[in-house]
Amino acid sequence: MLGVDPPLGISAWDGSEYGTGATPRVLLRSKRALRHVLHRPGELGLARAFVTGDLDVRGDLTEALRRCWALARREGVTLPGFDPVRWWGFLRDVAMLGAVGPRPAPPDCEARLTGRPHSRRRDSEVVSHHYDLGNEFYGLLLDPRMAYSCGYWPNDGVERTLASAQEAKLDLICRKLGLDRGGRLLDVGCGWGSLLLYAAEHHGVLATGVTLSRQQADHVRRRARELGLEELVDVRLCDYRELTTPRTGGYDAVASVEMGEHVGRANYPDFLATLRRMLRPGGTLLLQQMSRGDSAPGGGAFIESYIAPDMNMVPVGTTVWKLERAGFEVRDVQAMREHYVHTVRAWLASLLRNWDEVVLSAGTERARVWWLYLAGGSLAFEENRMGVHQILGVLPRGDGAVDDGVPALPEVPR
Repeated sequence: MLGVDPPLGISAWDGSEYGTGATPRVLLRSKRALRHVLHRPGELGLARAFVTGDLDVRGDLTEALRRCWALARREGVTLPGFDPVRWWGFLRDVAMLGAVGPRPAPPDCEARLTGRPHSRRRDSEVVSHHYDLGNEFYGLLLDPRMAYSCGYWPNDGVERTLASAQEAKLDLICRKLGLDRGGRLLDVGCGWGSLLLYAAEHHGVLATGVTLSRQQADHVRRRARELGLEELVDVRLCDYRELTTPRTGGYDAVASVEMGEHVGRANYPDFLATLRRMLRPGGTLLLQQMSRGDSAPGGGAFIESYIAPDMNMVPVGTTVWKLERAGFEVRDVQAMREHYVHTVRAWLASLLRNWDEVVLSAGTERARVWWLYLAGGSLAFEENRMGVHQILGVLPRGDGAVDDGVPALPEVPR
């Protein structure tokens, strides 16, 4: 099928093998594995076969994917369906194996959305598909603060856990924003409230969060009560487009951590206009956002079908340009790509360590989705096919100046 020697061992349902004893090893458990690819050539067909368990991997899944990516770059190998000549050869081989048959049903956990992309109704469905798997499920993957974004692993001689790396990230954001006691912070796309709760507890700010996930909002409120932060932390269950300008003046600082990728290319100017409207003149804005070239702005067929439908990533330069057009002065851009490698590997280790509980919480297919997602995600950041950046901006006053109180950037160990 590939026209080259595979970089992995292979075991098929009929007992035949390639590369006896080699690992990692692909297991073709049934003929349906080939039918998934036959009826949906390319990445999505392979993903469906993996999620259903018809195709499996024994050994390190990340290493298996790394070898396949290396082969593709070295030999120019593409999946069946992109090359008509090789596709017909694949179809002939499948027929000889007796694997031709009706299209297998897609896994139940594949996203089935309705409506126009990035309409409020569809965005709500997307958020529910990804985030409402249950706080218990995410608690099995994430650190105790439930921070679901890139952590910060500075090379400062301190050995960090996932929990300490996430705390270091939250501290970094708060220092960049220059948060002071009594100030007002808005977190758009607040997740499970890690930044809200940290900023209120350690900097004494009045912190307001926005989310579309009811389970996330319930979690934030419960944690605020447990920590005695009810007077400082508020969370709103609404779309960012429903935000209105505060009557008492804008917020001193606005953050949006890995939410901008989900608003859509057409809506991004309105998203930035909303952030600007919520911020007082002289206030600070921090975006933490993933970046990618135009070749796969949504992350590819698997990501778009199982993890983050309607996602859109752009080069970091495009984001900076859009921020400047929206009226912000960009003061700092910090690349954190390598930090995401460590973060995703830590999430993957948690998933595999807690595998039985994950299956009980989310089901076998969903567990396999996340196994593939995290294994592939860490590799995408490792190989610079995806990036992530923290971008700090300031909203100048009418005369073009910024507040004297806007702090110099903290010393950031690289």
